[in-house]
Amino acid sequence: MKTNLVFPLVAIAFAASLQGCETSDNGNIPMIGVGLEDVYFVPRMQKLPLRPEFTGDSYEWTLTTPSGKTSIVATSRSYIFLEAEEGAYTLSLRINGDDGAFTVSTKVNVVHEEIEYSPYISQVYEYRPAPGQFVNQMPIYEPGDTYATMLAKAEKCIKGTADELISLGGWGGYVTFGFDHTIVSDPENPELRIWGNSFYNTGYDGKGGSAEPGIVMVSFDENCNGIPDDTWYELAGSEFANTVHGYTVKYRRPATENGDIKWSDDTGSTGKIPHLPFHRNAYFPMWLEEDELSFNGSLLPPNGALAPGSQTDYILQSFSWGYADNHPNSETELNSFHFRNARDISGMPAVLPGVDFVRVYTAVNQVCGAIGETSTEISRAADRRLLR
Repeated sequence: MKTNLVFPLVAIAFAASLQGCETSDNGNIPMIGVGLEDVYFVPRMQKLPLRPEFTGDSYEWTLTTPSGKTSIVATSRSYIFLEAEEGAYTLSLRINGDDGAFTVSTKVNVVHEEIEYSPYISQVYEYRPAPGQFVNQMPIYEPGDTYATMLAKAEKCIKGTADELISLGGWGGYVTFGFDHTIVSDPENPELRIWGNSFYNTGYDGKGGSAEPGIVMVSFDENCNGIPDDTWYELAGSEFANTVHGYTVKYRRPATENGDIKWSDDTGSTGKIPHLPFHRNAYFPMWLEEDELSFNGSLLPPNGALAPGSQTDYILQSFSWGYADNHPNSETELNSFHFRNARDISGMPAVLPGVDFVRVYTAVNQVCGAIGETSTEISRAADRRLLR
């Protein structure tokens, strides 16, 4: 039931006390006074969630930037204010109801953070690799390690400027990480950069060598609880039209630690990740108790083929753009990502105000002879705005 729009000369309360988001300057629930100018102070790249206690038939939030640009930024009852640039912003809310319309405005001062943000990863939330030859090695598993200890090891490898590779194993294996701030969307520039260990083989034409592409997913912490439980979006790359979406693979623990890893997918296909003679470690994640691991996501087409004139050497060709561990780290732009390429589960474009969580997973399901399965590796990620 909607409340009739009767606005006495008292303040309208806006709920903004959710964990992980900014509140008013004194920590109380933000208030916008009727006929009065109320002021908020929020650090750049931090969220300020606002929601009027009064209800109406429709809502319209209008924002005026420090440069004077005015635009409608939301038409929902709730709105999360988020800006990267410091300065004074004017925010207005128009509520339309049976008794007419009411508009209230407030000032939001975006200020510099007290403790300088890091451009780099601050936390790893999930590390769940699929089986692979570098699993249990990057990072190293030791007897007695649990999911929690391996998660901590993975975080130590890629947090900040540590720059140590972690392996995501075969298709579907993933890592989820975040930063000490929200990476605010930038329609003009790529927002995110990810480092891996891809390289070109100069003995062959084209950008081929060792490319092990990983798909990048992003999520905005809309519920402001600080954990990656909101909607995920795929960042579409150059092969998006040729990608199988909603693909599922199940891996089974082998009878012996050094056995081949058998898998089956939702199309009825089966295969294995062979245990190679020069990587004698166990390929199945030893710290996981499950005997069967299942992964779901998008499947890129194979990118590996025998080198011309060779019966043993494989070339893993780089895709044009949009994937992690797909081009050498020296290729900055080809290892950078635009949030404007976010796609929802149906493949439709999604407009995100920013990104709090990033997930990378191995996206090619293939075995290339003596070099084994294709497995994405990453070593670092950064907010490109803070690198400039």
